[in-house]
Amino acid sequence: MAVRIFVLFTLGYFLSYFYRSANAVLAKDLSQELGLGPAELGLMTSLFYLAFAAAQLPLGGLLDRFGPRVVTPSFLLLAALGSLVFGLAQGFGTLALGRALIGVGMAAALIGALKAFSLWFPKSYATVSTLLVGIGATGGLMAATPLALLKEAAGWRGVFLFGGLVVALVALAIYLGVRNAPPGVAWPRGGEGGGLWEVLRNGRLLRVAFLALAFAGSFLALQTLWAGAYAYHLGLKALEVGNLLFLYSGMAVFGFLVSGYLADRLGTARVLLFASLLFALGLLLLLLRVLVPAYALMGFFGAFNILTLTQARELVAGHLVGRGTTLVNLFGIGGTFLLQWGVGGVVAALGYQAAFLGLLSLLLLAVALYLPLLRR
Repeated sequence: MAVRIFVLFTLGYFLSYFYRSANAVLAKDLSQELGLGPAELGLMTSLFYLAFAAAQLPLGGLLDRFGPRVVTPSFLLLAALGSLVFGLAQGFGTLALGRALIGVGMAAALIGALKAFSLWFPKSYATVSTLLVGIGATGGLMAATPLALLKEAAGWRGVFLFGGLVVALVALAIYLGVRNAPPGVAWPRGGEGGGLWEVLRNGRLLRVAFLALAFAGSFLALQTLWAGAYAYHLGLKALEVGNLLFLYSGMAVFGFLVSGYLADRLGTARVLLFASLLFALGLLLLLLRVLVPAYALMGFFGAFNILTLTQARELVAGHLVGRGTTLVNLFGIGGTFLLQWGVGGVVAALGYQAAFLGLLSLLLLAVALYLPLLRR
């Protein structure tokens, strides 16, 4: 049963990662076919994260009360609907609606898994959780070179129409195939009131949340749109852009796979700090247009941002795991929305160099605020 739970939740997160990353490869097609400028493209793509973030706090309460067996499939069905709307869109408004529905629907894919894993794998939580993210992040690989080839064969609309059916089938499989807790383990229902206020008063958790905003926000804003758009801006062809994104996402898979192992042995705070600084180095290389090392560094060490969620579990009581992790995820995904949209505005006004310098400055500020968590 434990293996089945791991596999099914991993399928859900694979789809979430694919959908969040797809627009980086499709940016040129969407711009040309529907007449989107950089600001509109950034806003539309970032709506995934705005909707995703808006769902986090109510999602945390739902997961703490009812568990992921029902909550996660229910949300995934919204994503399936959003995929169909996106694939049929004829203008910016419908495209934006579809993207937002996908964001709401995918909001429970990772956090639902983490809630389940806190009970099914309590002694190896960081390792198993990051293993799920590492395998699920191959959805980002699928949204790179393979998506570029698939788009040429079936069109971007065909990808989203078929994808909606796949998401609905995975939702059904999770509902039929998982349990909230292992046999004999009581479900730790969260209190009806006070839980959210309790996590909001946790100063250490808020420092982790702000790091998630800058670190996860930058990592995802680049991976799922601006790393691809920037490569196109530099004159690279579609396959070359797909290869760079494949490198970014491929290195991220390795980063996800090793991050939990290192955190369990060296300490989450220490590993997070080290990875944040090396991701900052990748941003600096991006500013200098040293592309291959930049994409490799940002992919591998950017993946360590997932440890902000595993650290959240270390800082809250068991019945508040859902609320604590969704609060941190709210900052990370909300940060992705703000940064992805903001980069579009800055690019339109001042260019890519100013936008990437802004990301670097924000990350260094978050690291400085995070430093007190190194003290035991």
